[in-house]
Amino acid sequence: MELNRVLVAASGNGADEEAVKLACNLAEKSKAKVYVVYVIEVKRSLPLDAVIESEIERAEEVLTRAEDIAAERDYEVETDLIQAREAGAAIVDEAMERDVDLILMGVTYKKRFGVFDLGSAIPHVLKEAPCRVLLCREPVS
Repeated sequence: MELNRVLVAASGNGADEEAVKLACNLAEKSKAKVYVVYVIEVKRSLPLDAVIESEIERAEEVLTRAEDIAAERDYEVETDLIQAREAGAAIVDEAMERDVDLILMGVTYKKRFGVFDLGSAIPHVLKEAPCRVLLCREPVS
């Protein structure tokens, strides 16, 4: 699989670290560009460009950590913070805009109502993405 551009959708969960490591490893062979994005979902009651300090601080921490993980592997990543109504749609839009070959997402093992749950962003990305999508689920604890 030839890769030129890889998009990592970080969400601040424990699986992000492995997702960034995996993206760097996959991209290294072909010297692909790696983008790491964090999407802040803005409630409909707020304007899309609302400044939500706590969310922005968390996003910056996650993106800085992604840069550090990549630097440990001697790889450089480009990070971006996006505000959108829905994370899944924003990730797909970003993938199309950047013309990526692969979207990589880290997934934590969480249950909702006693059943494994992927949330809403991942199924949307799996359904709508114009490229390959790779999920990196962390082990069940």
